[in-house]
Amino acid sequence: MDAILKVCGLAKNYGDFQLKDVSFELAPGSIMGFIGENGAGKSTTIKAILNIISRDGGSVEIFGMDSQSDDKQIKEQIGVVFEECCFHDVFSTDDINKIMANIYCSWDANLFKKYCHDFKLPDKKRVKEYSRGMKMKLSIAAALSHRPRLLILDEATSGLDPVVREEMLDIFDDFVNDEQHAILLSSHITSDLDKISGSITFIHNGEIIFSKGRIDLLSQLRVLRCDEADFVSLQKLYAHHMLRYRKGTQGYDVLVENFEMIKSQRPELIIDSVNIEEIMLFYARGKRLRGN
Repeated sequence: MDAILKVCGLAKNYGDFQLKDVSFELAPGSIMGFIGENGAGKSTTIKAILNIISRDGGSVEIFGMDSQSDDKQIKEQIGVVFEECCFHDVFSTDDINKIMANIYCSWDANLFKKYCHDFKLPDKKRVKEYSRGMKMKLSIAAALSHRPRLLILDEATSGLDPVVREEMLDIFDDFVNDEQHAILLSSHITSDLDKISGSITFIHNGEIIFSKGRIDLLSQLRVLRCDEADFVSLQKLYAHHMLRYRKGTQGYDVLVENFEMIKSQRPELIIDSVNIEEIMLFYARGKRLRGN
């Protein structure tokens, strides 16, 4: 099935920061975790996808349509949640229900009320009286209530306690179960992505470092832990398989691929599994071997 979202060669130049050839695809029925440190380009990429900012190059297709020429038709089918609540402080949930009904043809007022009830959002209070977590739940309720095909979520689980986050993740998982919907989820909470993402796209300094299936990524990579003497000797044999390294007080941690071969030849080495957060830290703060 064709990709729901296809980003190709996206570029944006701010002078002191650039998006450079950002490309990835999001398949129907999937949740993509979009990761990177602060300032890496996640929000800039999302804003360019949504035409909130202009782009200097590249193309974006959503539902097989051009994101610029078919902007109105596309946005009818997208739900968006940013880190900060976009609703005015004086609004109540009833106000928001009425306003959104005039924006989206497919707005479902009863569904919005159901989400507000399920999320325990008080209908008499104004947005200014909501906690950060309540504002985030309100934004998610609104994003879901016009029955979009694509959700784009920028730090949508931040500010939520672990119990509510788990509830949100269940909702996101249900959203993509019919294989017709998809989610692009930008998040610093990589433990959430470990639970629900089907793929991971990592951006660093405005460039995509990798965009891979999560299971494939975690099965291909490991952390090799060794002292300085082993670190020096291993480079002579396995330099091309040593992707990044970090030096600590206890020795060296090395992100490696083809670890089965290394382990078969050096069974005494300590080689541990790796998670998404560790991979991100290796690429963001680790160092390359010379020549790699």
